[in-house]
Amino acid sequence: MHQHIQKIQEASAPYRDQIINHKVYSVIENIEDLSVFMRYHIYAVWDFMSLLKALQNNLTCTSIPWFPVGDGETRQLINEIVAGEESDIDQDGNKKSHFELYLDAMEQCGADTTEIHTFLDALKAGKDFTAAFDTAHTPQEARDFVNFTFDTINSNKAYLQSAIFTFGREDLIPGMFHAIIEDMYRSLPESISIFKYYLERHIEVDGDHHSHLALQMTSNLCGTDEQQWAEAEQATIESLKSRIRLWDGAYAELAKKKNLV
Repeated sequence: MHQHIQKIQEASAPYRDQIINHKVYSVIENIEDLSVFMRYHIYAVWDFMSLLKALQNNLTCTSIPWFPVGDGETRQLINEIVAGEESDIDQDGNKKSHFELYLDAMEQCGADTTEIHTFLDALKAGKDFTAAFDTAHTPQEARDFVNFTFDTINSNKAYLQSAIFTFGREDLIPGMFHAIIEDMYRSLPESISIFKYYLERHIEVDGDHHSHLALQMTSNLCGTDEQQWAEAEQATIESLKSRIRLWDGAYAELAKKKNLV
């Protein structure tokens, strides 16, 4: 294994463990609880796509006239990941992005999608992020999560974008959560089949093939630059801390709903 890759994985391991063992999973007991969790998680699913497209913009030519940008291997890596994330298949074989698939899952289980649609509509209408968050009444933890991602996007440093994409967004859903979903599916398959498929597809595509491509992409971008590797490690840790705070927000709302606080 590349020594720099191993160093980042070791430095970020405690934060990954906090996410995998987060107490939010222990309070998700039914479809209504899952709906609350999904209202927070959808922001991470959406800004993941924005991070992905930022990498494609930086590592390939997406404007006209076309010119070759970077090296062919890195272009191939990011374009393959984009194709899989932006135009995957749903459980019926229809082409959809993972974000659209997640929205379908929310709607099937009765989760409120008004908030995320209001946020995106505000952005489409030209509002800045602060105004869009205010319009949608986005929870503070979700605001902070998205703002961190877009600060990294706006840095225009592809190696940092690649680092948080590779190490901050790989599969962080624990087995316990999958067991909860399996239990719900046995009782209410008509309410959770799409979300179950989303999780399975996420593991199959993102957690295996795409993770290997992303590791190679980050290695290509950082190369032998020790400073870039150090910055990549710090960005990874901050990304994971941001995810912990996002999960904290979902837990706080669920705990309040259940009178646990």
